[in-house]
Amino acid sequence: MATPSAVVLLSGGMDSATAAAVALDQGFEVCALSFRYGQRHAAELDAAKRVAERLGLRRHVVLDIDLRAFGGSALTGDLEVPKDTPLERIGATIPATYVPARNTIFLSFALGWAESLGASDIFIGANALDYSGYPDCRPEYIEAFVRMANLATRAGVEGGGLRIHTPLISLSKAEIIRLGNRLGVEYALTWSCYDPTPEGTACGRCEACILRRKGFREAGVEDPTRYQTGVSA
Repeated sequence: MATPSAVVLLSGGMDSATAAAVALDQGFEVCALSFRYGQRHAAELDAAKRVAERLGLRRHVVLDIDLRAFGGSALTGDLEVPKDTPLERIGATIPATYVPARNTIFLSFALGWAESLGASDIFIGANALDYSGYPDCRPEYIEAFVRMANLATRAGVEGGGLRIHTPLISLSKAEIIRLGNRLGVEYALTWSCYDPTPEGTACGRCEACILRRKGFREAGVEDPTRYQTGVSA
């Protein structure tokens, strides 16, 4: 039997890299999909390329969709990236780094590619436990998208249906890191920071960096990330 294909959303971050490794471990041929969407920096796309090469993925597509035309986010506009947010406040509100409808946009492209490939499976590294309050990372959102996908596609209406896998949805960052380590993910290749320094190091102070640092600390694993001077792992 032919190896089944799965489309995996690969941002270059630790969660998406782990999700890709899970898909490979489950026997899928991974077709990675990344986006150049007008984000503040190219570091995450460089990381996605490194991860795809390290995992030996044969197909990695980077699509251009410029969400700067809409703005409304610190990642695609002129809003300031939040820094030094206390851990207990992360996730309490939707932060300025939320990009309007981003996961819906990304999953829609993934859905189109999966259907054209004849693939029934999509993987996304969404995480609802250690996360920054993004509404499109919740299980109920993913469930709703699956219902829509199977109503709106030929694969859903005439075929066997489409599945969206969220293997990290209920894991803490520490648990994700431990899982990735078991699967051979090289986290030194990944990127999380929303606001890197001009020297190309992670700021260590944005919410993504704070959660990353917390994850490695709680996992008891050395954080391979280079942070700006004065910020310790």
